[in-house]
Amino acid sequence: MSWVLLAAVVVVVVWVTVLCVARSRRLDRLHQRTDAARVGLESALARRAETAVRVAEALGAARAAPGSPVAALGEASRAAGAGMVRDLPRESEQAVEARELVENALSRALSVIDRETLPTALLAELVDAEQLVVLARRVHNDAVRDTRGLRSRRLVRWLRLYGTAPLPEYFEIAESAPRVGSPADPVG
Repeated sequence: MSWVLLAAVVVVVVWVTVLCVARSRRLDRLHQRTDAARVGLESALARRAETAVRVAEALGAARAAPGSPVAALGEASRAAGAGMVRDLPRESEQAVEARELVENALSRALSVIDRETLPTALLAELVDAEQLVVLARRVHNDAVRDTRGLRSRRLVRWLRLYGTAPLPEYFEIAESAPRVGSPADPVG
């Protein structure tokens, strides 16, 4: 009888140990995926800011009247390009919110400019940069969702299998609506 009880206890301990190791490895891979997705998002946002600066220069933001859409684009693109909030992988919720505000201001400024006056190559680059931001944000938020989902499991919380890794934050910015007839749209 004692052999059976001892064997059952050993089986349970081995099973819990294997489960904990598997979950901690999966959680580590998810945190790495989230960090990589954040770097990709940061890169896409920087590319969009650089493109927005060139768009503002092409539209004459320096000569534009204060308060005009072109002047607003110039200000927003400089703020986003200056990196008001950099190194986002491990920062506070307030810093992420500040970055979201800057990026939303740039999105609003880009949405009101007259794209008909832009050179075709610059317009194609802008559309491509905007689509890349949308894709990178979705990939990042999917990684955050998966990481948070695993971290919310009871065993992970009880045994603190996540270690000292901070809880990843979603990055929410307004997505620009697709534009009909843009150079990046397929023909036909």
